[in-house]
Amino acid sequence: MGITARGVGLLVAAVVLLGVGFQYAYPELTVLGAAAGVAVGYALVTAAWRPRLTVERVADPDRVARGEPAAMVLTVRNTGRLRAANLVAEDRCGGRLVPVPLLRLRPGRDTEVRYPVPTRRRGVVPVGPLRVTRRDPLGLVSLARAYGEPVPVWVHPRIHPLSAVPTGAGRSLDGRTDSVPHGSITFDSLREYVVGDELRRVHWRTSAKVGELMVRENVDTSLPRLVVVLDNRAAAHPDRDAGTAESFESGCEAAASVVAAATREDLPVTLLLVAPPAEAADGSGSSRGVRHAELAVSHGPLDRLAAAELADGGEDVLRTALGRLRQERLGDTLVFLTGPGARGDLGHVGALRRAYPSVVVGMFGAAEPTAAGAAGLVVVDAADGAGFAAEWDGIRRW
Repeated sequence: MGITARGVGLLVAAVVLLGVGFQYAYPELTVLGAAAGVAVGYALVTAAWRPRLTVERVADPDRVARGEPAAMVLTVRNTGRLRAANLVAEDRCGGRLVPVPLLRLRPGRDTEVRYPVPTRRRGVVPVGPLRVTRRDPLGLVSLARAYGEPVPVWVHPRIHPLSAVPTGAGRSLDGRTDSVPHGSITFDSLREYVVGDELRRVHWRTSAKVGELMVRENVDTSLPRLVVVLDNRAAAHPDRDAGTAESFESGCEAAASVVAAATREDLPVTLLLVAPPAEAADGSGSSRGVRHAELAVSHGPLDRLAAAELADGGEDVLRTALGRLRQERLGDTLVFLTGPGARGDLGHVGALRRAYPSVVVGMFGAAEPTAAGAAGLVVVDAADGAGFAAEWDGIRRW
C-alpha cells in the first residue's frame, strides 16, 4: 500500500491543522484537521478492500517460431457477490505493460482482453501476473496486488529446411565399422520365444542346444546418431548488437534446423550446450560441462533452444565439455555450432574425430572464411541459419 503525493500532503495538513487548532484554541482549524484525517482514514479503508478476482490466461499458441504471430487471451472474472470492481489493471507481457479495462465489472461477470505477444526475438516471454491497482475516490491511497500465475510463451528459433542427412556406421559383432546405407539391420542377441514371434526369426541351431525355442533379436545399428553441440560461451560470440549476439542466434537456428531434420527422418538426436546455466551447478559447486536436452513433449529441444542463453566460460569449460563427449560417445555424427571467438579452439574439436566418425563445425559471424579442412574438420562458414542450411545440403563428406 502506498500513499500518493496528494495523500501525503493532506495527511501533513491534517497534523498541522490539528496541532495549531489545539495549541491556539482555533476550533475551525481543529475541525478542518479532523476532516482531513478522516478523509485519509477513509481512503485507507477503501483501498484496502481486496476484490475477489479470478484470472485465466490462454496463449494462442504457446509455442511459435521467431517472427510468427502469437497472442494472449486474458479473462478476468469478478467472483464477488456484493460489489462491482472499478479498478485499474495492467498485465505484464515480457518487458511491457498492457492495460486491462476493469471498469464497473459487476459480480459474476467477466471481461476478456486479447493482445499480441512480441516474438521478434528468440526466448521465453513471461506473461503475467495481472497487476491490479485499487485507489480511493479522492486519489489519496493506491494499493497494487498481483493476480494469477505467469504463463510462458516459447519463441523458438527459426527452422530452415534441410534435405541431406548423414549415413550411418554399421557395427558388426567382430568390431568392424563401415559406412552403410540408412536402414540396415544387424543381429544383436538371442532371447526366448514368445507367442506372436515370427517363426522365420527362430535360431534353430541354438534352440536345439538349449532345448527351447530361441529367436534372433535384430537392431538397426546403421541409424546415424546425431549429436548437436551449441557453443553458448560468451567468449565464442564476442560481437554484440544491442546486447544480442547475432552469431549465437544463428547457431540456435542451425541447431533447431538439424534437430528438426533428424526428427523428421526418425533419427536419434541429442542436443547439448557447452556451458551449463548457473542453476545447473550442483551443491558441490561443480557443474556439468554439457547439458543434455532430452526430447520431451513439454520440454523438447526447441524449448531448450528458446531458453538458451550465453554463459560465462572459457577454454577450460570447452575442454571439460569435449572430454565428456569423448568419454560418452553419444553418436556417430557430431555437429558443433559456434562463433568467431572459438576459431582458435577448433583444434580441441578436431581431437573428437577418433570418437565420432563425422565432425561438422558450423562457424557463424566470422569476418574471414575458416581455412578448409582446419584441424581435419568439415567447416561450414555461414552468415546466418539460412546460409548454414544451404551449405549443409551441399555437404557430401560425412
